[in-house]
Amino acid sequence: MTRVVSLFLPTWSTDRFRRKSGDAAPPVEAPLIMVGREGRRRVVQAADAAAQAAGLRVGMPETKARVLVPGLIIEEADPTADAEALDRLAGWVLRRYAPLAAADPPDGLVIDTTGADHLHGGETAMLAEMIERLAGSGITARAAVADTWGAAHALARYGGQAAFISLSGTASQDIADLPLTALRIPADMAASLRLLGFERIADLLDQPRAPLALRFGPELGRRVDQALGTASEPIDPIRPPDLIDARRRFAEPISTAETIARYIGKLVDALCTSLEAKGLGARRLDLICHRVDNHAQAVRVGTALPVRDTRRLTRLLCDKIETIDPGFGIEIMTLAASIAEPLPERQSVTSLVDDTVPDVSDLVDTLANRVGELRLYRASPVASDVPERSVTRIPAMAPETGASWPGHWPRPARLLARPEPIEAMALLPDHPPVAFTWRGIRRRVACADGPERVFGEWWKRDAELVAVRDYFQVEDEAGERYWIYRAGDGEDAATGSHQWFLHGVFG
Repeated sequence: MTRVVSLFLPTWSTDRFRRKSGDAAPPVEAPLIMVGREGRRRVVQAADAAAQAAGLRVGMPETKARVLVPGLIIEEADPTADAEALDRLAGWVLRRYAPLAAADPPDGLVIDTTGADHLHGGETAMLAEMIERLAGSGITARAAVADTWGAAHALARYGGQAAFISLSGTASQDIADLPLTALRIPADMAASLRLLGFERIADLLDQPRAPLALRFGPELGRRVDQALGTASEPIDPIRPPDLIDARRRFAEPISTAETIARYIGKLVDALCTSLEAKGLGARRLDLICHRVDNHAQAVRVGTALPVRDTRRLTRLLCDKIETIDPGFGIEIMTLAASIAEPLPERQSVTSLVDDTVPDVSDLVDTLANRVGELRLYRASPVASDVPERSVTRIPAMAPETGASWPGHWPRPARLLARPEPIEAMALLPDHPPVAFTWRGIRRRVACADGPERVFGEWWKRDAELVAVRDYFQVEDEAGERYWIYRAGDGEDAATGSHQWFLHGVFG
């Protein structure tokens, strides 16, 4: 089932202006509008959140806006620059999220994420990451994912949620209560429909098409069909000018897996030749299969390190052939290196004494493309005394950070995601518990070592200025070893609650 994401950027023009202005940008709380000429009038063409909260709307005359909001910041609109920046943003989305992405002017993007969401932890995590990354760049965004472009577009703008996920097969129910303008029909058409008593999309779904088509033309029915998925709406993906790709057009459409695999090998060979000429290696490959019915099937694979090994890249792509639906046949295949990085030539040097380091990057690539990049990682130490902050996840093939694990006190093999409260009997302030209860089981302590005092990191937040933890390694009568701590120093209530927690289990 096709899955399409619509990214809605409600204040795109003003966000772009602030981002471009840098340090000279007006503060976020200051109302900002972009104005342009409409005939002989100057009208508001974009308004930020503060201006909208003050009652300003797109289409309002500039003179009226000045009167309504004293101290209003007014800038000249630049639709051409907005469109160019939107294309650049689509190129960034293409490289990071999915091989089929395009601008959806004037204030959005459309992305075909079919088969790509698992690489980002699923649709929920993917949408959250998109919104968070854009917010970090000063761009307000809302997102929705659905089976069709039309449904995703409507839900992103009128769904009422920052991130809306429409389950497969539920698009008609999800958009039923949305206003008619969500169908991307002209404003005058929506106004005429309201005069006839049509308010919501649901009001149109069961109506005979012929009378509506006779009065409003074919566009209304086409938009409804596109939203429901009964009419196709292909995405014309953006292709950055510096993109390295290889393309093959077939005289007769192909559909069998063996034929597709054969031409994948030829495309990979041509692409690797282009990469070698530029001294680059592929980090991400996008295979796009254009079908005769104007649909596109996309496959994305990634590598942990730059690669231009023909056999290796061909195998990664061929592992995904089962996800390609050729339909009535594929007439064009395009293979692009959406991310390419420098890869110098290596000299092959043999030695009888030097130990060779095994190359596991091929295995990492195979696993990452099957289970997702986020699910394949390794633990790396972080310079922090607080245990839960002293470890982080890094990509499997990431270079060493140079940090090392603390050696003065041993750490448990299993650190709980969150410390779990326990009931403990101990003599304050420095003695370990003589017994504790964890998950309903009472354990008597046979021996213990500690305390190891860990201080709060005052530069993180003010609450940690005086906070401390006293950690103990304890062993119960069954020989099981645990890592427990008391919040606080056992004397001053300001240092912690003096409650006991279990934080880890030794192997």
